[in-house]
Amino acid sequence: MTEDKPMKSSFELAMERLRKSDADAGIESRPLTDAQKAAIAEVRNFYEAKIAEQQVLHQSRLSTAADPAQRATLEEDYRRDRERFASEREAKIEKIRNPRT
Repeated sequence: MTEDKPMKSSFELAMERLRKSDADAGIESRPLTDAQKAAIAEVRNFYEAKIAEQQVLHQSRLSTAADPAQRATLEEDYRRDRERFASEREAKIEKIRNPRT
């Protein structure tokens, strides 16, 4: 290798290949604006708070439930709520990143 160009890490090489394949597929990469970054951070903070609130409520409900079937139902509801919050969060973030879609 030449003296003026240091060796690239495997990560750098992989990222170059991904950028090239994206360019070949017509996918353009645009950096996020400061407003988009702030909006994404706000969405993430909101959903982190919602998930934390659900977790506290879930723990409270579990502490009063003695029946295993009821506990299983509570666990399933909690899992479903977390998945719904995560899905909503990702959809809103994607809409911020790509407002045209």
